[in-house]
Amino acid sequence: MDLRPDVADGVHLVTDAYVNWFLVEGRDGRVTVVDAGHPRSWASLLQALPAVGRRLDDVEAIVLTHGHFDHVGFAERARRELGVPVWAPAGDLRLAARPWSYRHERARTRYAVRHPGFVGRFAAMGAAGALTVTGVREARPYEAGPLAVPGDPVALATPGHTDGHHALHLPDRDAVIAGDAVVTFDPYTGFEGPRIVAGAATADSGRALRSLDALAATGARRVLTGHGDPWDGGAEAAAERARGAGAS
Repeated sequence: MDLRPDVADGVHLVTDAYVNWFLVEGRDGRVTVVDAGHPRSWASLLQALPAVGRRLDDVEAIVLTHGHFDHVGFAERARRELGVPVWAPAGDLRLAARPWSYRHERARTRYAVRHPGFVGRFAAMGAAGALTVTGVREARPYEAGPLAVPGDPVALATPGHTDGHHALHLPDRDAVIAGDAVVTFDPYTGFEGPRIVAGAATADSGRALRSLDALAATGARRVLTGHGDPWDGGAEAAAERARGAGAS
């Protein structure tokens, strides 16, 4: 586990096996977990909360940006053991229940041949439990707009990576949690810098590129992505660079 506290005010970044997820503190100290990493990220949750001065019973909600296997992770365990709701985009409810059943434009084997680092990265994900992830049995659907969870995020529809993908804007913290709408490291190719995720995990790259407009419109200074380091150059610049990088 790699924990980076306060990547934005009251927002803490946890990285497990090339995947980022976040603890978002509300003004009352309650916590929203945004995305849920891998199944074994549960152990990271138990370590990260006290490290930032919070407890397990401070967690009030899990919010998924999308339903892919590397973002659903411990969500079902949290729902079952903590009794907290799991919020998922309405368009990704089926995917969140079956997180390996995602649409993608290109075969994953293509990336294993062209980008040798792919194999090692996905072996690390497998060791973190990615191959045995359990889908969410009960999820609370959400659409674009404010969410009634700690941190007061505003959901933004950013489809393309998945059909229902949403980013979460935190306007009072000048930040946006982009999920995989834009990343600064693509685990499939190993490419760095703002870009959309490779076609091996993206349902519609053209749509994903168009959805960058919604991120840019936030004007947020800091972009927090599902893979790679936070981007401090502003959402507009991140979107511009990702458009320039194009599909891969």
